[in-house]
Amino acid sequence: MARYVATLDTEKPVDEVFAYLADFSTTEEWDPGVVSASRGEGGPLGVGSTFDLVASFLGRENALTYTVTEYEAPHAITLRGESATVVSLDRITTEPHEGGTRITYDADLTLKGPLRLFDPVLKLAFNRVGDRALEGLRGTLGAR
Repeated sequence: MARYVATLDTEKPVDEVFAYLADFSTTEEWDPGVVSASRGEGGPLGVGSTFDLVASFLGRENALTYTVTEYEAPHAITLRGESATVVSLDRITTEPHEGGTRITYDADLTLKGPLRLFDPVLKLAFNRVGDRALEGLRGTLGAR
C-alpha cells in the first residue's frame, strides 16, 4: 500500500473549495495524471455518487470508478476508486483557516493480488504523482 497525505491553504471560502473538490470530475483540471474525469450520473452529490476517471500511472492508462462513501458537506468526502489492478481510497477534508480554507488530502493506493509484490515501487511512484497533483491543485486554487 502507498499513502500520500498533503495539506494546503487557500484564501477561498470553505463552501466553494469543498464544492469544487467534492465534484471529483474536476480532478482533470488540476491533476496532470488524470486523462479524463466525468460524473457517473446526475442528481445531488452524496453517498453513492460515482465518477469515472482514466489515470495515467507508470506509463499505462487505468480506468477507475470512484464511489462516494462518505459525504459531510462542506467538510469531508471520501471516495473509493477501483479498477482491475488497484483500489484507491481518497479522503478530502476542508476546514476554516485564517480567513480561508485548509485542505487535507489523504490518499491510499493498494495494488490487487500478485501485483502487491510491487508495493515498494508503487510508494515511490505514488509520491511523485501526488506531488504533481498537489502542485496542480495549488495553482488552480491559488493556494499556498
